[in-house]
Amino acid sequence: MPDPMTFASGVSAAGALVSAWQLRRRALRAEAEIDLLQAELAAERHAASHDPLTGLPNRRAFYRLAGTLLTSSAGTPLIAVVLDLDDFKLVNDRYGHAAGDQVLISVAQRLAAFAGDNLVARLGGDEFAGLLVSPTVDRRWIERATRRLCEALAAPISLGTRSVQVTASVGLAPVHHPTQLAEALCRADAAMYEAKSVGSARAARQLVDTPYLAEC
Repeated sequence: MPDPMTFASGVSAAGALVSAWQLRRRALRAEAEIDLLQAELAAERHAASHDPLTGLPNRRAFYRLAGTLLTSSAGTPLIAVVLDLDDFKLVNDRYGHAAGDQVLISVAQRLAAFAGDNLVARLGGDEFAGLLVSPTVDRRWIERATRRLCEALAAPISLGTRSVQVTASVGLAPVHHPTQLAEALCRADAAMYEAKSVGSARAARQLVDTPYLAEC
């Protein structure tokens, strides 16, 4: 006949094992729920600060990140970039909004590739901006950078069985002081609109009897 004390001890030990197993399961569930919650919060923060179409930072995030970059990069030459596509409405009108979305995605990818590790963002619509670290704020460097960016953006974009070619008006301006970001963006914006006004007549002529929306 089993010893009652031994039997009771066995039952107690088994109960302790079951309790420990249950506690472990609860702890694992709690950890999983915490991980899920953290992932959801991270996704919400990303969605709040990034453009859902292109994945680039949005306008609010751009100004926040640019402010941080300017503060931490005191003394480093920085260039503000403003970019606006030319006659983008024609893409939507002629090929549909899905094609327009693909053009914006391609432009965002090309802008990001041009900028490398530098900050770029979609401000809204077909407007983009960036803040580039540069070796100099020399005017010739800015002109060369503008030309390279325009050439990168003007490459044909595949849309299924067809391709379109769009141009962009680009403005660059040096940021001379961390507190002068808004001023630099205004100057870059003015340069961009000047480029757009100069190229508008040429672009309109090129739209006649051409399979492309515009050519560089």
